[in-house]
Amino acid sequence: MDEMAHGRRDPLGEWHPAHPVGLSPLLWNAVYLAVAGGVWLWATPSREAMATWSPGWVAAVALRDVVLLVGWYSLAHLRLFWSRSQGTRCKYNLRWPAVSAERFAFGSQLRDNLVWTVASGLPVWVAWEVVTLHLFATGRIPWLGWADNPVGFVALLAVTPLWREVHVYAVHRLLHWRPVFHAVHRVHHRNTNPVPWSGLAMHPLEHVVFFSAVVLHWIVPSHPLHALYTSFHLMMAPVPGHAGFDRVALTESVSVPTGGYGHYLHHKLLDVNYGDGVLPLDRWFGSLHDGTPEADAALHRRRAGRAARAA
Repeated sequence: MDEMAHGRRDPLGEWHPAHPVGLSPLLWNAVYLAVAGGVWLWATPSREAMATWSPGWVAAVALRDVVLLVGWYSLAHLRLFWSRSQGTRCKYNLRWPAVSAERFAFGSQLRDNLVWTVASGLPVWVAWEVVTLHLFATGRIPWLGWADNPVGFVALLAVTPLWREVHVYAVHRLLHWRPVFHAVHRVHHRNTNPVPWSGLAMHPLEHVVFFSAVVLHWIVPSHPLHALYTSFHLMMAPVPGHAGFDRVALTESVSVPTGGYGHYLHHKLLDVNYGDGVLPLDRWFGSLHDGTPEADAALHRRRAGRAARAA
């Protein structure tokens, strides 16, 4: 992969993609939907089994989710950071994961990220999913089948990532309210130079709110596939968003975009790019930084204006 074909590196070592931050690549939504579809068809217990609480089916769902989460996050980490298979080509900066007992509770960025993700994020994600599947199985959530409304079924699949974007943007803005940020969201922002495992390195309260997007399907008539699509979108999307690389090389000549530059700038600058880029919410609400010098100047003016008003 020719790094210079996709952007440039400035004298400070920061990587700038050739194009400003825009909407996230549709490729990733297709991947998340494919995984959710496979999980529904081949790795989800029957409706009859899930209608009653029993350790068997709950453990099966939990084990499936452990394998998929650890596998997905490890795949990205091992390729980009363990083996460093593409070196620093298209890496947003030249730094590697930090080792700091002062910044990270467990002594290093990777250990800190692993603990928060596996000890908190994983069980919270599984809990939301298990409860949702049980509610579907017992009829407490309206079950929308393909035969009931094919157009509505497909439309809800299309709406799911849009809802996810609205939810994450609203929640993220709340998390940056100063009292909430210092009590909760600061855990995630210890990762000023994010890596794949940083995606779900959050405070437990943030995990509860983050995965609550699945509640849409408690209200809107849906199929379990729609809920699983939302659930796996929530679990998987943080990886490309926190990959730390603009593109991932598949071969020497083929690479795929992560769409993570906007979120990298969020971790770097803090008060920009709250969304994931499925909808242009940051542009609509004035929080977009697209990586250009003009965006740097606009951010400086916004901060100067806030400082003047606070004085």
